Amino acid sequence: MGTLKLISWNVNGLRAVLKKNFVEFVLEHDPDVLCLQETKARPEQVELPLELGKYKNYWNSAEKAGYSGTAIFTKKAPLEVRYGMDLPEHDREGRVITAEYENYFLVTVYTPNSQNELKRLPYRTSWDESFLAFLQSLEQQKPVIFCGDLNVAHQPIDLARPQSNRNSPGFSDQERANLDSLLQADFIDTFRYFHPEEPHRYSWWSYRANARSNNVGWRLDYFGVSKALTSKLVSADILDQVWGSDHCPVELVISD
Repeated sequence: MGTLKLISWNVNGLRAVLKKNFVEFVLEHDPDVLCLQETKARPEQVELPLELGKYKNYWNSAEKAGYSGTAIFTKKAPLEVRYGMDLPEHDREGRVITAEYENYFLVTVYTPNSQNELKRLPYRTSWDESFLAFLQSLEQQKPVIFCGDLNVAHQPIDLARPQSNRNSPGFSDQERANLDSLLQADFIDTFRYFHPEEPHRYSWWSYRANARSNNVGWRLDYFGVSKALTSKLVSADILDQVWGSDHCPVELVISD
């Protein structure tokens, strides 16, 4: 029995990270599936290097140019690919792609930010409820793996300064409760499954005040799986040695 390596990365602009270390990163880590968020581009705007030719790629771009967007790069062609959640109010920003494989669905997601002063929190809450319902509808058919930038730090251990960020965007009581609801609905936060008490492990750092060098960060990027896949879990990690974006990649290895 082999293993599958899945990696998720909010690249904060694919065209920008392609000019940095993106190809070297992919060649070094050699994921079977690579899920990207915040691509900020349509596929025809991106000239992919030949080294990425072993990957089939699927894109969901926002209607607004240079904004949001997701992509999946996969060595094995999915049985089917779906874009969005079939909800017009949520599908204009290119935030969800679902790839169906033989034994599971893989969903990559770029969750909306609730923005300064939580001005987009009502929409964000509606999104969270719709996304959970979407995952549950898939799970009625086969187990689900979801990954991406969920734009929330779940617990105080998941950010460097929880006290001063209480009710900041990404650490509001409502957003954290929404993630509670998701995880209580038969899903596992795989990083915490393997590293339940490990502190100072983050996946996003502000560009300000040397936050990354000082590891003043937030864990906003996740791999979640249906509990039915628990026996398949091999490892989960945060690849915080990888630069190129304000986020770093996160990784999940499962048995095939």
